[in-house]
Amino acid sequence: MENTKETKNAFITESTEELNSGKALPLKALKLQTRQIALCGLFAALTAVLSPFSIPIGPVPINLATFSVMCAGAVLGAKYGFISQLVYLLVGVLGVPVFSNFSSGPAKLIGPTGGYLIGYLAAAWLIGFITQRAANKRRVIIPAMAAGAVCYLTLGTLWYMYMAKVNAAGALAVCVIPFLPGDLIKLAAASEIAYRVRGILR
Repeated sequence: MENTKETKNAFITESTEELNSGKALPLKALKLQTRQIALCGLFAALTAVLSPFSIPIGPVPINLATFSVMCAGAVLGAKYGFISQLVYLLVGVLGVPVFSNFSSGPAKLIGPTGGYLIGYLAAAWLIGFITQRAANKRRVIIPAMAAGAVCYLTLGTLWYMYMAKVNAAGALAVCVIPFLPGDLIKLAAASEIAYRVRGILR
């Protein structure tokens, strides 16, 4: 009986020492990584669901994909936010109709609006880069998302200018100005949702 008690006490002591020394941390890290991968899939799926439903107002349609991009960067951080949108792009390039107007294929990336798709990657990374280095505060999340919006609008506009052979004024009239009111609304909604989700995940 005494030996059993001593064995039990030794086990508890050893377990405590492992926790204090950090040997048990890999399990915690594995759980965290699994959660991040699951969230990557979730945000890739969200972008895939929102993007096809578009409002054709000209060469560049309006859709809700950027809402998901903003949320992904703020919630997942730079690395996993980027990965989530990369997964979305790969799914579309491989033939699943997840791009605007239910389109797909590699041709979409090199078409007039391909710059926006690449901009999703850059925006998610930039938003994550800014927000993951600060506390969960709206005054950080909102400017980060604004910077992300500038990022995808800039890349989208520059690529459209190159492909459509138009000047800056013409590109701004097609690629930026029509989207500003909607982007402001999406930014306001995405920042509030990201703020609440980050609070829950922490």
